[in-house]
Amino acid sequence: MATPQSDTPLSPLRTVAVVGLGTMGTGIAEVLAAGGRDVVGIDISEAQAAKCVAALETSTARAVERGRLTEQQRAELLARVTTGTDLSAAAGADLVIEVAPESYEIKQQIFRELDGIVRPETVLATGTNALSVTRLAADSAHPERVLGMHFFNPAPAMKLVEVVSSVLTAPAAVTAVTDLALDLGKEPVAVGDRPGFVADGLLFGYLNQAAAMYEARYASREDIDAAMRLGCGLPMGPLALLDLIGIDTARTVLDAMYAASRDRLHAPAPILKQLSEAGLTGRKAGRGFYTYEAPGSGTVVADALTPREDGPSAAGRPVRSVGVAGSGTMASGIAEVFAKAGFEVVLAARSEEKAQAAKARVGKSLSRSVDRGRMTAEAAATTLDLIRPTGTYDDFADVDLAVEAVAEDLEVKRQLFATLDKVCKPGAVLATTTSSLPVVACARATSRPQDVIGMHFFNPAPAMKLVEVVRTVLTDDDVHATVREVCSKIRKHAVDCGDRAGFIVNALLFPYLNNAVKMVQEHYATLDDIDAAMKLGGGYPMGPFELLDVVGLDVSLAIEKVLHREFRDPGLAPAPLLEHLVAAGCLGRKTGRGFREYAKR
Repeated sequence: MATPQSDTPLSPLRTVAVVGLGTMGTGIAEVLAAGGRDVVGIDISEAQAAKCVAALETSTARAVERGRLTEQQRAELLARVTTGTDLSAAAGADLVIEVAPESYEIKQQIFRELDGIVRPETVLATGTNALSVTRLAADSAHPERVLGMHFFNPAPAMKLVEVVSSVLTAPAAVTAVTDLALDLGKEPVAVGDRPGFVADGLLFGYLNQAAAMYEARYASREDIDAAMRLGCGLPMGPLALLDLIGIDTARTVLDAMYAASRDRLHAPAPILKQLSEAGLTGRKAGRGFYTYEAPGSGTVVADALTPREDGPSAAGRPVRSVGVAGSGTMASGIAEVFAKAGFEVVLAARSEEKAQAAKARVGKSLSRSVDRGRMTAEAAATTLDLIRPTGTYDDFADVDLAVEAVAEDLEVKRQLFATLDKVCKPGAVLATTTSSLPVVACARATSRPQDVIGMHFFNPAPAMKLVEVVRTVLTDDDVHATVREVCSKIRKHAVDCGDRAGFIVNALLFPYLNNAVKMVQEHYATLDDIDAAMKLGGGYPMGPFELLDVVGLDVSLAIEKVLHREFRDPGLAPAPLLEHLVAAGCLGRKTGRGFREYAKR
């Protein structure tokens, strides 16, 4: 068997053959032609080859309309693309990228045929995101020239390209493909050969858990998707994204990931099999988790599962005044949110001084809003006047809604709820902002558990639109209705979920972050490459390690432990590297060092 050669640089990759002209292959062909390469598009179907040309004509015409291309540039780009159905058209290519269906048999057949067609120095790239590049390479006559070149959909828009080496790949081939990606305006990330690579390896585990969450009827598809968009700033919710990717494709990727990892988090949720085998594969079929206007359409239409517009059947209780317990960032942010909506707010802390400091923090936030033109000075003054700071919870005697925002410590919260039970009037709604503790434990600390509910705001509360509304098995319907109505008045998007660890957002977010830590721990990829992959390939506003350092490694570890304790899944066990950093006092930005080091303030 040939061994990797490192000392023979390859000539620039000027002519590229793309085998498989579906959505992905067509997008890659457009990227290559836009980058000045001569492109040979090959598909076994003449109709698909014609469809590729039509799609390129439409896409480039749109680019001209938007001023991104001139008519001459468009004509030159289209002239650089030829299409056909015979693999022998790849004979003169410097690089062949296959984007055939995710099947070893199909891909290996293509590589075997290419061995007899292309020059010995031609680089062969697979666009797989689920299959083993090593296994595909081993079946080739020249395994040293085989690697992975994983583009993301839509290829013209997405910046990330994962360059995947097997143990057999020659460094010269990696360099040539990496240089090509850079020349095309992409950001290449070098990764080793394992199912899912970096971006999909992290993304599909998260998507799988979201599918399982929906299958368990823990939350509606709309609430799961809204929670992840609004709580994490993601461009799409996980179930809508599964429909876009293709539920059958997701199942294939997860099967390959599970075969390699044996991690239950990667074992495809049964609903993915059920939908796939029923032909409900997502947008391309016109129906998946959602129903679409037509096959291939992205327009969601109402179906039997669409929530009714008339809202909850129970009427809520009247709320005019709100008590906020706590003096930290969350408490002051929540007080600001309620005051902006016109509620009278009693802001209570353990001392008058702490309460005044919390109100002062609200004043600074409102001043920033005035400086940025988001509100008038008069409106800011009126808002601040609605907040009354106090050093005693006795002042909650007349509030209609009491919101607890103290330390994330169950005993501290239980003691506070016992106090609220004594001082709040009958019929007052008592809410906890916990992000990971059982709401029912707070409820049981009172003599009125039916009046207790979770209202999980996200930080910073004035800016973040999401509130997770957490019912326990004891919460009254009118208490739930009250909180939903209040969320509407304070202009927050409420999502309903049950009382279990992590609710929606943290239950999906923190296992993803933990898996990123495991990737670094196993020396699979670097912090920078993983962060880049998730921002560029997944559309995440922050990479996992940026986010961990902002949230705090101690907070992240505590949530991960709660999830592991509740669900007893070995895959949720905190990564040892996370535990070691916390033990060393490296907690993220707040200590100046976490996964990265930060300048002292």
